[in-house]
Amino acid sequence: MTSPRILIVEDEEKLRRVVELQLRSAGFEVDSAASAESALRIADRAGLILTDLRLPGMDGLELIDALRRQNAQAPVIVMTAYGTVETAVEAMKRGAVDFLPKPFSMDHLTAVVAKAADLRNLREENRQLRAELGRRYDFTSIVGSSPLMQEVLATVERVAASRATVLLCGESGVGKDLIARAIHHHSPRNGRPFVKINCTALPENLMESELFGYEKGAFTGAAQSKPGKFEQADTGTVFLDEIGDVPAAIQVKLLRVLQEREFERLGSNKTLRIDVRIVAATNVDLRAALEEGRFREDLYYRLNVVPINIPPLRDRKEDIPALVRRFVAKYAEWPCDIEPAALEKLISYHWPGNVRELENVIERSLVLSPGGNLTATSVRLDSHLRPRPATTAEPNFLPDGMTLDDYEQAIIREALRRAGGNKSQAARLLGLTRNALRYRLDQMGLKD
Repeated sequence: MTSPRILIVEDEEKLRRVVELQLRSAGFEVDSAASAESALRIADRAGLILTDLRLPGMDGLELIDALRRQNAQAPVIVMTAYGTVETAVEAMKRGAVDFLPKPFSMDHLTAVVAKAADLRNLREENRQLRAELGRRYDFTSIVGSSPLMQEVLATVERVAASRATVLLCGESGVGKDLIARAIHHHSPRNGRPFVKINCTALPENLMESELFGYEKGAFTGAAQSKPGKFEQADTGTVFLDEIGDVPAAIQVKLLRVLQEREFERLGSNKTLRIDVRIVAATNVDLRAALEEGRFREDLYYRLNVVPINIPPLRDRKEDIPALVRRFVAKYAEWPCDIEPAALEKLISYHWPGNVRELENVIERSLVLSPGGNLTATSVRLDSHLRPRPATTAEPNFLPDGMTLDDYEQAIIREALRRAGGNKSQAARLLGLTRNALRYRLDQMGLKD
């Protein structure tokens, strides 16, 4: 960042002139004022303010208070004589970032000002990051002008300010993660932790310790105590992604957290209480899982307080042009127009991977056809996922010599190939749970 413009407030003309020359020689732009009243008139353009405490009329402490009322963002350094250090401490309580005891050397002056300038730049960088975060998860930044998505966003806006548990339902890639973060960002818990827990990615034997933490000695290798994800999210939001894949034993413990907001670490009898908001997401039909006995009914109703169904991209194709423009702007490193034939090709595709797949296709297409416009030819779709043309030929379900086990294994291998090795997606293609697929892979000797 550039060096901030400095405002010097000092009624002693000689000292004011010396400080001004020193800071100009150090590379700073400088304004000066002989009184607090005149300083306030130009304070808005200052990036850093250096003021004496003893001034005619309004003194330095009153200047600091006035700057706060004026919402000035510039850090303040106060200059004070040795006999008034207590006043300098009072100034820092009111918001000053540092003080210079008089008399001071020019090197000391430059060092203190440089330190305050670094602090100012850090504050500005944090402000910009917060603003960017706000834009990223602002409802208007979520592409969704279709009636279906407008209904989703209206529900999100209504529910964000509440404490209610939210269950996001929808296929993989529809944007459940983005919606969950938007709910947190627009809630009173904004600024508090947002902890995402990918239930599919956690091995079953490690899930309890990852979620709830453990005490030293709780198991082999537990050399020290460790807080779990729920403790880390205290006062914030927990996002339970792919909640449908949680094993039955962990479902019981999650139910207690949702009901009582309490749990014990692994290896401990001490009950811990937390204040968290729960947002869960699933791409499987939890009602079907409930009927099949794979998901607890009481946990389902605890999660399903406010259900939000996020539609697949194929049901809101009117959003595709805006999404394409968003991703082209994100990935193209050159001026890139989108030709109508390219949009037509993208709109007519069925998008089994939804918005995530669309983003991947745009990035791939731009990488493989650098420098030009996005054309129908340059659009590289996942051809192996396209719907196969209907055929009237009699299917040969079991080729000669193929047993039923062989056929099942062939189907599983094909699902894995179509899913690019992603077991969760392959399980969904097969209509199985991830655990059921893992069992079959173990039987086939394909655990890894």
